[in-house]
Amino acid sequence: MTIETGTISLLGTTALLFEAPGELSLGTQQRLWALAQEAEAWPEVREAVPGMNNLMLSFMRPPSRLAEIEARLHEAWLAVTPLARDGRLIELPVIYGGAPGPHMADVVNHTGLSVDEIVERHSAPLYHVFALGSHPGYCYLGGMDPRIATPRRKVPVLSIPGGAVSIGGAQTGVSASDGPSGWNTIGSSEMCFFDPQKNPPALLQPGDVLRFRVEKVIR
Repeated sequence: MTIETGTISLLGTTALLFEAPGELSLGTQQRLWALAQEAEAWPEVREAVPGMNNLMLSFMRPPSRLAEIEARLHEAWLAVTPLARDGRLIELPVIYGGAPGPHMADVVNHTGLSVDEIVERHSAPLYHVFALGSHPGYCYLGGMDPRIATPRRKVPVLSIPGGAVSIGGAQTGVSASDGPSGWNTIGSSEMCFFDPQKNPPALLQPGDVLRFRVEKVIR
């Protein structure tokens, strides 16, 4: 079902995905956070999970009046007020290049920028945490300089370590644990992003702000 404010599609029989209209932005994410907060109070909804420019709703059981839920979601999106969260500012020390950043040369080749220029542009912004996903503790960040955007790798890497700082398309992120990746790793950090013994177990939450601090550059 396509509506003027976005697209709604079914995910099996007990979930749906609302994709917000327009380009990815902090303002859109803030509206999705607010929409998630409202939708979680609906009796049919088990969980509302904001993603990057989208919101997934899962249900207790297959809804009998799906059209009514879609209409309610449409109306809520039109009426919702963006939710501005007072998140924390987290500084992340990063070693760029060398063995910690094995794909820095690929980003250099694609962008035509030097290592120092890439590091400067990558570490300059304040990155807002838009959403959590992919794997426990992983945060999707908004605000990367488009001049260092680099396509994802044609052949994914079978395993990158937790703390790997990578670029994939127009986004950047930090791996919270060891695992495969199709992004370009340009550096590394030793900060722990997920600890199941803590509450909440994820270090960062949507609305928090991350700053990459240059600890060292290996050329």
